[in-house]
Amino acid sequence: MQGMLEGKVILVAGAGGIGGGLAERYAAEGARVVLGDIEKQTAEETVAKIFSAGGEALAISLDGADETSIDAAIATCRDGFGGLDGLHANFATFADDPGDRGILELPLEIFDETQRINVRGFYLCTRAALPLILERGGGSVLYTSSIGAYMGGAGQVAYSVSKAAGHALMRHVAARYGPQGVRANSIAPGFILHERVEAMIDPAMLEWGKAGAAIKSRLGRPDDIASLGALLMSDHGSYITGQVICVDGGTTMRP
Repeated sequence: MQGMLEGKVILVAGAGGIGGGLAERYAAEGARVVLGDIEKQTAEETVAKIFSAGGEALAISLDGADETSIDAAIATCRDGFGGLDGLHANFATFADDPGDRGILELPLEIFDETQRINVRGFYLCTRAALPLILERGGGSVLYTSSIGAYMGGAGQVAYSVSKAAGHALMRHVAARYGPQGVRANSIAPGFILHERVEAMIDPAMLEWGKAGAAIKSRLGRPDDIASLGALLMSDHGSYITGQVICVDGGTTMRP
């Protein structure tokens, strides 16, 4: 039985917990995956798992906020797998942690660095990937956002601003390139627990995460993000575009 992404080439920019889950799911659904991260070893570890499961993938070093690095990633998709059908921009900086500083306390250089990576980086990745996607007659562009764009918290102002800006970029891509077969959507995770951070999180923080959600039985996992990503990358999601979809157990409930 073929997977829903059979024959597609997908670039996942940003490995780690969620990124690794995305890459593994996309490969399991039949896609050939290029997985890039600023820490190449992290991407290599996931690619090794994909190989073990019988999938196809390449690990590359990728700085999502550096134009030369992004161009090299796009060239790898073209030269290694013959083109590109989907981009999932998944990286972020949390330079404004701890989240107890507001606009009056946060140094401007931290705000600027957050926008450089989280906004400019997504912009550069999109600009580099679109020509190759358009050559294929269209495809899907996904962005990992955050419910922080909606929550109106007292802290992490730089991060929240950057994620809200990503929604505007996504809608631009959906509106302008939709007639050419390109769909664009954002996935906004809530509290997502994965192996790299699970052992470091205080049990009280885990309970806090459950308390804020409508689903109390568990916290989110990378698989929850990857399941939606696979749908949106596939032809099964061919009439979904311009949307921000929260995967947060009901922490946010928006019209």
